Amino acid sequence: MGTKAKAIRIAAQGGPDVLKLETVELAAPGKGEVLMRQTAIGLNFIDVYFRDGSYSLDLPAGLGAEAAGVVEAVGEGVTEFGVGDRVAHGGSAPGAYATHRLMPAARLVPVPQSVSDEAAAAVLMKGMTAEYLLNRCVSVKPGQQVLFYAASGGVGLIAGQWGKHLGARMIGVTSGGDKAALALSHGYDAVIDRKTERIPERVKALTAGKGVAVAFDSVGKDSFEDTLASLAPRGFFVTFGATTGAPPPLEAALLQKNGSLYYTRPTLATYIAARDDLVASAAAVFDLVGKGVIKPMIGRRYALSEAAMAHRDLEAGSTRGSSLLMP
Repeated sequence: MGTKAKAIRIAAQGGPDVLKLETVELAAPGKGEVLMRQTAIGLNFIDVYFRDGSYSLDLPAGLGAEAAGVVEAVGEGVTEFGVGDRVAHGGSAPGAYATHRLMPAARLVPVPQSVSDEAAAAVLMKGMTAEYLLNRCVSVKPGQQVLFYAASGGVGLIAGQWGKHLGARMIGVTSGGDKAALALSHGYDAVIDRKTERIPERVKALTAGKGVAVAFDSVGKDSFEDTLASLAPRGFFVTFGATTGAPPPLEAALLQKNGSLYYTRPTLATYIAARDDLVASAAAVFDLVGKGVIKPMIGRRYALSEAAMAHRDLEAGSTRGSSLLMP
């Protein structure tokens, strides 16, 4: 017997107004699937990219890549989870903006008792992003100087705390005094206000002219030159987002000219494609949340019907920390 669910769907890509709340009929879970009742849904900027057409999407479609909730039914062959288990998913295919969801069991992770559903939805995808960036894309070492953009955002606040836990000196980039204060309270040793300060000059002042060993840039086009100029020789330039558009094409000679730099454009999907990597990354996130090393910062909760408003706030940069949709 099927399940009726409320879900945000889009028939065409475009502005926030394309987000429509609909009633959908879900079939019973098939082989390897789980029916999940979602209790908290994470908002991520990648949702905007899928909605506005920056990323391709087969239409009509749902949106959202992160949620936590409870297993209500399991399909044939599912042995890892049972009815009543608390689970979460992050970095999944679009469709999380819903009261219920059919999910491949292989893409779910267990949520420990030390972590609430809201905390799990607020930190899982963003936390796994911070985990792979700081631990596996570049293995950040104690004492290293690290530059991290969007320091007051969902990923940025987690990265500040995680980097401090690793012993790095975290330098954040954000805009405005309130956001700077928020970042400073979440692990950053210093914060650069991009509205009033020149990033390379401030970085050089903070690092005694040396530059940073690693820069994690989620801004893209508008920050590319500043990031290049902020790196120490043999530094790592990690571009993992493009809120202002894609970075410009890069020639190898430019990396040589700026000090034999390393340049990479990783994605979370690659780093959690294997189930073992997914489970290990999620476990690392939840372990630090349970220990109080990472303190989830939930800036705002929206009703599922307020998804369009949530997207407007995301695009305006008016959110703080993680935002949630509440089914």
